[in-house]
Amino acid sequence: MSKRAKIILIGIVLLFIGALVWFGKKNAKGIVAFETETPFRVTIIKKTVATGKVIPLEEIEIKPQITGIIDKVVLLEGSKVNKGDLIAVVRVVPNEQSLISAKGRVDNAKLRVNNAAVSYKRSKSLFDKGVIASAEYEGVELAYAQSKQDLENAENDYLIIKIGSAGSGGAANTNIIAQMSGTILEIPVKEGDQVIQSNNFNAGTTIASIADMSKMIFEGKVDESEVGKLVKGTDIEVSIGAIEGKKFLAKLNFIAPKGTEEGGAVQFKIKADVSLEDKFFIRAGYSANADIILVKKDSVLALKEGLLRFDKETEEPYVEVETSEGVFEKRIVKLGTSDGVNVEVLEGVVAKDKIKIWNKASKDDEKKD
Repeated sequence: MSKRAKIILIGIVLLFIGALVWFGKKNAKGIVAFETETPFRVTIIKKTVATGKVIPLEEIEIKPQITGIIDKVVLLEGSKVNKGDLIAVVRVVPNEQSLISAKGRVDNAKLRVNNAAVSYKRSKSLFDKGVIASAEYEGVELAYAQSKQDLENAENDYLIIKIGSAGSGGAANTNIIAQMSGTILEIPVKEGDQVIQSNNFNAGTTIASIADMSKMIFEGKVDESEVGKLVKGTDIEVSIGAIEGKKFLAKLNFIAPKGTEEGGAVQFKIKADVSLEDKFFIRAGYSANADIILVKKDSVLALKEGLLRFDKETEEPYVEVETSEGVFEKRIVKLGTSDGVNVEVLEGVVAKDKIKIWNKASKDDEKKD
């Protein structure tokens, strides 16, 4: 073999060896070291948050007993009132047609009274002389009494249409007074506004709303998936948006028996009595959130949810437990309550097991899943 041929052969051999080394390094896999973590004992609390608002427990609307014009507003919104305090005064503006009609009925009743009086005097004179029978006299006397009563009724109707009331009761109808002690939340009318009385066909105009601000409740809604876990009497915490960093204790006292559909989900109304503190003034209608404990389990064996994997075929949760150094075994686990960070483990692992902390997933890990 010539010298040139040997050089070419040696070059080919070196090139082949170099290629083998390069492919070997390229395909070589480093040893992946996994850290481990053991199960631990912890108290798991599962909560739900109900959004809503804080409102007074007792709130009423004051409506007029007559139709008229607001003549005077005595108090302002936010004023403290006692039962019986004057809030506003209504001035009666009678309907002209009704007033004329009522006046006509009064005049007609007076004519009948005058006629009945003449008949009564004549019959009485004849009865005293023994000319007519007792039965005839008593009929005339009754007709006279009825005519006087009809006149009184017509005059009362006329006064009610004209001034809002008959006799001394006028002020009782035109004066709008507080029906309970509390705080005036709203006066939606002003002087000069026309108001309508409450009757069977009309709710009437609201002149003022009054509430007892010392008794407040939280009113909110929860989803149908969680309402079944609520229990009356449960202690909850209410956070008010306008008061940062403060949570008020409350007690759940009402869970609606019927839900309403909102945005494709059924919501159920709840109410809770809020325990107030004197240094905080809670206004009616403040938006609030309530933290409600659905499940609380003390000192249960738990794992961090990040340690779990789920089988792609069966969707069962599992972890990998270290059986010897660097060697892990797949274990199916049965889970209980979760708070979103930790999850209760019912079966599959014990407190001393070392569970793999998953590093960034490799292709092999994904295939294994």
